[in-house]
Parts: sequence; structure tokens; C-alpha cells
Amino acid sequence: MKENMFGSNSRNIKIPFTDLYAQYKEAKNDIDTAIKNILETSSFITGPLVDRFETEMTAYTEAESCASVGSGTNALICSLRATIKPGDEVITTAHTFVSTTESIVLAGGIPVFVDIGDYYHIDIKSIESAVTNKTRAILFVDLYGQTPDIDALVELANRHNLFLIEDAAQSFGSSYKNKKIGSLVDLTCFSFNPVKNLGAIGDAGMVTGKKYLIDQVKMYRDHGRSSRYQYDEVGYNMRIDNIQAMVILEKLKYLKGWTEKKQKICRYYSQQLSGVVQVPIENTESEHTYYVYVIRATHRDELQNFLQQKGIQTNIHYRNPTHRTPAYEKYVTTPLKITEEVCDSILSLPCYHTLTKENQQYIIDSIKEFYDQR
Repeated sequence: MKENMFGSNSRNIKIPFTDLYAQYKEAKNDIDTAIKNILETSSFITGPLVDRFETEMTAYTEAESCASVGSGTNALICSLRATIKPGDEVITTAHTFVSTTESIVLAGGIPVFVDIGDYYHIDIKSIESAVTNKTRAILFVDLYGQTPDIDALVELANRHNLFLIEDAAQSFGSSYKNKKIGSLVDLTCFSFNPVKNLGAIGDAGMVTGKKYLIDQVKMYRDHGRSSRYQYDEVGYNMRIDNIQAMVILEKLKYLKGWTEKKQKICRYYSQQLSGVVQVPIENTESEHTYYVYVIRATHRDELQNFLQQKGIQTNIHYRNPTHRTPAYEKYVTTPLKITEEVCDSILSLPCYHTLTKENQQYIIDSIKEFYDQR
């Protein structure tokens, strides 16, 4: 096959999809000092450090309130528990990581899938026809690092008296119409998984939003208790640990610079690859922080194999949309044609802020080489 003929890596180049160690080296002194202080004080869970984390994150996101949790999935589950009851329907998208749908089911809800539209986001026009008397919430996803039209979503949710929950696992630090993500809807769920825009050194997450709902999230994350010995609901052990909280705050100091470098890299990709593959479209009203840089490519699998042979690691976000997996296919009630077409052609390229210009150009030239030889 052609990818075998032209996919040789004679220069022995190896370009990983992510490079977390390089990021750690930049913030090493701050991170190491924070961890050392926690170990010396034996303050591992809850207490003043978590209070500090939530205060600073409330200020950063300009939200009413904030609840830290143990992961992005924890954030979704607690948010859904705070807003829906068993049997309620939640309109969402299948083009996302499985935890979005998983959380709806674990909270007792019924996911209702609609197709995607512009920028790979939930198709707002399709939501209207999916609303029933059982619908309680809309759970939308800021896929790849930018938001959909939040104003339109807010208007629709208000008109139907629905909760609006934002899965912002991929968009921390982004903004919509110059307003920080985290303050624009009822509840916003963040992930600090190590590979995210702002990552911990393990799993962590948080929810921001309206205070009366955040109070519910805080109850559910801590075994359903309203005070030390009072348990009002069946809850979970979903608290953040202090090491993750402090590592996140230390890395937050670097986020703006890291994001700007990453945006520059991604825009160079778009400049160089436009016309070769389908490059991402930036929404002018939403800052794209590029959690991942995703192209759409003909002969996607062959291209991925070709790049692998050239020493370039890529990824697919996501090869299988949620509704095409055995666990969730029973929830499909309408065709998701665009979602399926997209998932069959997308490919994520390395785009971390320490990617060198030389390595990026090698990736670009390799993609062009692949199509030149077809």
C-alpha cells in the first residue's frame, strides 16, 4: 500500500501526541513546593486548601459559586443529581467522551441524543423538536475547546423551563463573547484530567454556577450530608484531594501563556493545511483554546497509519460516538447522520504548547506527502 511505500521514518523522528513532562518542567518549582507543603502539614482532603481553591476558581470563572470534585465525571454526576430526578430526559450529543452520557444514566436520567451542527457542537435547531414533557435539562459539550451559541441555548432553555448544564471538560480558560466559561449557564462542569488545558497530576474536577445548585453539588460530593452528622440524600465520595487542588492552582499561573502558544501552533496548522484537509473553524464569538486540534480527512485511517510510520502519534476524538456503543445504543431515537460522518473522518494532531516549529512542519509536510502520493 502507498502508506508503506512512502511512510518511512528515515530520520527516526518520534513526536508524541502529548508531552506532559515538558509542561511539568516549566512549573516544577511551584508544583514541588506545593506538594511538599501538603505532605509536611498532612492536610490531604478538605479544609482551608480546598476553600482557597474554590475561592480562587470562583473569581477566575466569575461564577456565583464553585464546588471542587474528584473528576470531570464526578462534576457531571453531581450536577445532574442537583437538577434532575430519575426518569427525566436530558437532551445531549453523542459526539463526546462517554462520560457525558454515562453521567446522565448514572444520575437516573434518560439521554436523548440530537445531531451536531456547526463546530461539531450540539445542533441547537434539533433540540426544539426533541423537547417533551419529560425533558428536564440540556447537557451540551464545549467540544475541542470552544463553545456553541450559548445565548441561543439560554433562550431555548428559559423558554422551556429547562436546566442548562455545560460540559466544559475541554474548554477551561475559554470565553464566550468575552465572558469566562463557568459563569454563563446554570451549572458548568470542568475536568482537570492531566491532558486537559489545565491538568492536575491525577483526576480532579469542579462545578461552577448558581449558588443554590452548587450547594446541592457540595452535598452530593460528600456522602449526601448537609452537616457533619446529618445525611439528607444518598451521595458519593467525590471530593477533590488537596494535592490536586494545589497543583491546579500553581499551573493556573501559566495557563494564559500556554494557551496563547497553543493557539499560535493551531492557527499555523490551519494556514498550512487549508485545502489539503478540512481544518477547524473558529467561532468568532468563542475563544478557541484548542484542547485538541482536529482535522477531517479523506482516507483517515490510512493517513493515521502513514503518520504513525513517520513517527507521528495522532488520536481520534472520537472514533465511536456514544450512541454506536453497546452500552448506549438503546437510547437512539433519531438518526445522527452528521455525527457518524464526522466520527468516520476526524483526526487529532499533536498541538501541545512545547511542540517545536521543526516538528510541526514535519507533521504538516508528512500530511501533504500522504495526499501527494495518492
